[in-house]
Amino acid sequence: MKRCLVVLLMVYFSFAAFATGGSDKTGASGGSARSSQEIRVLLANHPYGELLKTAIPDFERETGIKVTVESLQEGQLTQKLTTEFATNSSTVDVFMTRPLQETLLFNKNGWYAPLDSYDFSDYPSNTVDIGRKDGKPYIVPLVTEWQVLYYRKDLFRQAGLQVPANFTELENAAQVLNADGVAGFGSRGAGAAAVTQLSSYVYNYGGKYLDKNAAVFDKPEAIEAIRYYGRLLGNYGPQGVTSMSWEALMPVFQAGRLAMWTDASVFYGQIVDPAKTQIPAENVGIAKLPTGPNGDSPFIVVSWAMAISGKSRNLETAAKFLAWATSKELALKGMASNITMARNSAWQDPAVRAAMNPGLIETQAHAAKNGYPYDRPFMSSVGQARDLIGEVIIESINSKGSSPRLPALAAEKAAAVNDLLKADGEYGN
Repeated sequence: MKRCLVVLLMVYFSFAAFATGGSDKTGASGGSARSSQEIRVLLANHPYGELLKTAIPDFERETGIKVTVESLQEGQLTQKLTTEFATNSSTVDVFMTRPLQETLLFNKNGWYAPLDSYDFSDYPSNTVDIGRKDGKPYIVPLVTEWQVLYYRKDLFRQAGLQVPANFTELENAAQVLNADGVAGFGSRGAGAAAVTQLSSYVYNYGGKYLDKNAAVFDKPEAIEAIRYYGRLLGNYGPQGVTSMSWEALMPVFQAGRLAMWTDASVFYGQIVDPAKTQIPAENVGIAKLPTGPNGDSPFIVVSWAMAISGKSRNLETAAKFLAWATSKELALKGMASNITMARNSAWQDPAVRAAMNPGLIETQAHAAKNGYPYDRPFMSSVGQARDLIGEVIIESINSKGSSPRLPALAAEKAAAVNDLLKADGEYGN
């Protein structure tokens, strides 16, 4: 994203919309009584959390609401929220949340307050639906990411290749570009880490990880996707790819040893950072994931959202803070800080569009319209499920997609995932 975006938007959108304070005087649950003019907010150590921390003093001055803020690493945030809610000792009013990791557990236990009066018209429906339960919305999407194809424009020009539009062309380009010390194709290959990036390939072959809360990644469509992914990485991936997540793949791309890389959209700014890369920004392209045999749906996931605690006794004041913290004005400030915000209006703003990489704009629009809102099995025991699916992925990569064991291995792991779903009371629900 061009540097001028930061300067122009931070100046132009230096204001924020502030709500007035509430009048409820009840205390917070589990602690000493607090005025409704005081709320406790937990934020993640994430760029948007940092943006909010710098803006909160303005909110306090405008509204008279005192905001007690705590900022934690993502794992610590989940642990703190879970512990406080489970022990009924929470005084949290508003918090950042990771929907794919927390929504099922938090909704199951009533730890989110419903957001019936919030206006979701500015959000892609596929980013809101993940936070619904029984038709009611419980979270506000903050930050989204989707799968894209990063590619070397200069290498494509030299080889006389067009950007691949489908999986056949993707494999052909990987074969052609796999030469002279450059790997033709890269994506995550490290077992559990690979599950998120494989997901879009599964969807574009017409498969899923789960269907009606039962594992279906052992079905023919998913098996073909796993074979294809394994064939690409096994034949044209960088050496040692089965131990690589994005942290290892990015330096390979930046060093000029990788022609194409499919991964999350959030990495563009890091990829072209002149302090870290040998590849000029003008030689880095972004395109949508090529179309598969039976689909054109990359994942688009809400990596961070915001919610009101179901335990809060300051619901009116908390709602005012939530409306401010997720406002259009702050979404534009987020975009100015290279944060891919969820609001449609942030992507449609003329100043943003004039300064942003066109490939990022185009892929976001496609994913917002056509994307699938999960990049992993949506279940409580998702970590264990990813480990199980990761074994199937590694088998495919090591055999370059040709392993005769793949269907039986996938069936074995699917049965194990179903056991996890049953243990959590989620199977078939």
